Amino acid sequence: MGGYDQSWLLARALLGDRPDFRTLGLSRPGYLGTAQSLGRTPQAQADLYAGLLDTLGIERSLVAAVSAGGPSAIHFALRHPDRCVGLILVSAATGSLETAAEFLARLRMLRWISRIPGVLPLLRRRALRDPLVNARRNIPDRALAGRTLAHPLAGPLLRAVLASTLHQTARRLPGTITDTRHYRAMPELAFAQLTVPVLVMHGDADPVVPLGHGQRALAAPRATALILRGGGHMALFSHLDQVRIAVGNFLAGLDARG
Repeated sequence: MGGYDQSWLLARALLGDRPDFRTLGLSRPGYLGTAQSLGRTPQAQADLYAGLLDTLGIERSLVAAVSAGGPSAIHFALRHPDRCVGLILVSAATGSLETAAEFLARLRMLRWISRIPGVLPLLRRRALRDPLVNARRNIPDRALAGRTLAHPLAGPLLRAVLASTLHQTARRLPGTITDTRHYRAMPELAFAQLTVPVLVMHGDADPVVPLGHGQRALAAPRATALILRGGGHMALFSHLDQVRIAVGNFLAGLDARG
C-alpha cells in the first residue's frame, strides 16, 4: 500500500532531517501516480530508477528500501552498480514471499470498500482517533506499540504512515496486488554478485516478511546486519533509535571510503 508519500515518511524515519541529503520519495509502478504499465517486475522498476536519476541529472544515489521495495532496490544495485553508493534494506522482501492470509483478506476488503464513496474517509478518521488499534496490526505487542506511539519521533511518523494507507487507497491497490502475485514465485536474487555496501535491518518477529529474508541478503560480500530483537514488520518505528544509530554508522563508513 505504498506510494511517494510513504517513501518520504520512511526516508525521514531512517535519516531524520539531514541537511546533507536530498531525498527522493518514489511511487513504484501501480502506486499513487505511477502507471502500472511502466514496470511490473523488479528488474523493470530498477531500470526506471536509473532513468529517473538521468532525468534529474544525478550520477549516484544511496538506495533505501522497506518491505516490498526490496527486490527492485536490489536489482538496481545489481544492474546499475556504478549508480548505487550503497543499499539499505529494512524489513525487506529478498525472495519468494507468500502473503499472509490475514493481509490478503484485508486487501480484498479494501478493494471492495474503495468503490463505495465515503467509507474509506470514515475508516481513516476512526484509525486516527484510535491509533493503538491500528498500530497493533503491525506491532502486536501492546506495550511496544504504546511505547512506539509515545516516542516523540517514531510516534508521529508511524501515525502518518498508517493513516496514509487509507488515503487514495484505490491508487495504491494495483501495485499491491501485482506485488503479492509476483513475489510468490520470485526467482532467487544474486546477492553474491552485489558489489555495493549493504546494511540489512530486520525484526526477528516479523510475521509479514520473515527474518530469513534479511538473513538471505547477508550473502552479499559487503553486507552488515542489525537484527531488531522483538521487532515486527514495523521495526523501523518500534526500534527507531537503534535503526538511526546503525544508519549513521553505515553512512560514516561510506564517507570514509569516499
